[in-house]
Amino acid sequence: MFFSALIYVAIAVFAGGMIFRISRWFRGSITLGADEISTGRRITSALRGAFATLFSGKIFTLVKVFILDVLLQRRILREDFLRWLMHMCLYVGFMMLFLMHALGRYISASLFDNYYSTLNPFLFLRDFFGIMVLIGAAIAVYRRFVASPPRLITKSMDTYAIVIIAVIILSGFFLEGTKMTSYKVYKRMVDTYADLSDAKEARALEAYCSEEFGISFPEEEGAPDEKNLQKGRELYEMGCVECHSNPRWAFAGYGISKVVKPFGLGMDKINLSGILWYIHLLAFLVALAYLPFSKLLHIFVSPLSLLINAAVEPERSDLANLATKQMIELDACTHCSTCSQNCSVGFLTEKIPNMRILPAEKLSSLKVLATKRELDGESLREIQEGVFLCTNCNRCTVVCPVGINLQDLWFHARETLLKRGVTEFSVFSPLSFYRGLRKDEIEGYKDPLARVEDVFQKKSAELEEGEKVLPLATDLRQRLSLSEQTSTFTVCFTCQTCTNSCPVVASYENPQEELGLLPHQIMRACALGMRGVTVGSRMLWNCLGCYQCQENCPQGVCITDVLYELKNIAIEITREEVRC
Repeated sequence: MFFSALIYVAIAVFAGGMIFRISRWFRGSITLGADEISTGRRITSALRGAFATLFSGKIFTLVKVFILDVLLQRRILREDFLRWLMHMCLYVGFMMLFLMHALGRYISASLFDNYYSTLNPFLFLRDFFGIMVLIGAAIAVYRRFVASPPRLITKSMDTYAIVIIAVIILSGFFLEGTKMTSYKVYKRMVDTYADLSDAKEARALEAYCSEEFGISFPEEEGAPDEKNLQKGRELYEMGCVECHSNPRWAFAGYGISKVVKPFGLGMDKINLSGILWYIHLLAFLVALAYLPFSKLLHIFVSPLSLLINAAVEPERSDLANLATKQMIELDACTHCSTCSQNCSVGFLTEKIPNMRILPAEKLSSLKVLATKRELDGESLREIQEGVFLCTNCNRCTVVCPVGINLQDLWFHARETLLKRGVTEFSVFSPLSFYRGLRKDEIEGYKDPLARVEDVFQKKSAELEEGEKVLPLATDLRQRLSLSEQTSTFTVCFTCQTCTNSCPVVASYENPQEELGLLPHQIMRACALGMRGVTVGSRMLWNCLGCYQCQENCPQGVCITDVLYELKNIAIEITREEVRC
């Protein structure tokens, strides 16, 4: 009765958790403009889109994606065979155990006449799929804790997923092995299903089961004679074989039974098989109840993400459906870190103590951002720094095994953070062409830009007041002289080739008025050690990093590299004031 109640509770928690997560797909958003769309409209829009897709030619695309990307895991195979083997073992093995064994009385029994879990091929397949899962878990442990590829960060949720799967499978194997050697289990089966009123027949069957199957009996009298074994075999074939195949077919459980047979009677006394049954069931119920709130949810959501991305055309889709798609993608992440390992700016984590620069580490924060929950100031700063350092190279999106459009998530996260008034230095420079060059037309950029510019202008004025002090000039020249690239400013003779080849300068009718110092003037200011005017120049922050100036310089001055170093100096000077 108690465990029946636990089963219902676990199912109720699972169902409630799934309803909560699904409802969040239609309530949360980091998509620009989606906040004004009601939950009801998003649900109806999703249903219309699903029906339109199912009754169109896209159904063939969905079938193709389902077979190649969902069932055969083609995307993962392209990246890494070992990871593909791990996923196939875990996914296929666990799903087959769940359908064939956990739901055996509903699925296997309805598909096969006279189904018994103790008959072949079910006896063999149960152990086979269990071993598959253990192989997958072993590869996961090796990958995360032994091989430990660069930028692969293992969190508690990853460890939980491996541990709970291992506990379920290992407790199942040990339960199977202890039941094979248990006299109590044997006695219960014989009393229930066999009619052995003759004591000689009972002893003959016991002798055969002890010799052939390894069951531990209270009183075993040496090696039985052949006649007695033959009689026991006949009794077994007449009364047991119809619902009990030879337990040797359950190779994993049988191997365990051979090891624990000397302790069989002792295990019977403490009812170890019963304890293992409780552990096995509890582990499964805990995993089921916690599934909607753990990374294991991707078992269901990742295939959905792959199918949605195969069917959705962003340029032609309803904004409501795009917002819902992005929320589903946030739950589809498996935290495999493939995106982080291919990230163009991932190496920055070696110098900048911010793991949210890595794509895989940003996603969990974006979930919080999408549900409009509060994040502390430091977390917001780290998220914004992470999304603005992105170079839009699209490598993360291309390699994602579950088809998440990560680049689009970063685009929308930038604007969402800006609308919340969070200021990060990266917004001041168009390092990301797609958004940076459109800063004047995208809502949310102007306020933080103006705030940062005010601080830079103020600090510039303060520094200019101190330019008369010789150490300031010496300090700037010394800083730029620390590297071979930035020290080249000393050979500039202000020929203006850099300014004439600059696309930023060419985009203004009056560049001096709009940008302040122009590239050749900044190089001259560096030679004079004028830190204040370089920090205050808008040219410094409008530089696209295209290297046109540097490539055309007749003196070989690394102008773009100098500008980047000047940005770093300016940020160091004003960082705390901007964040306040």
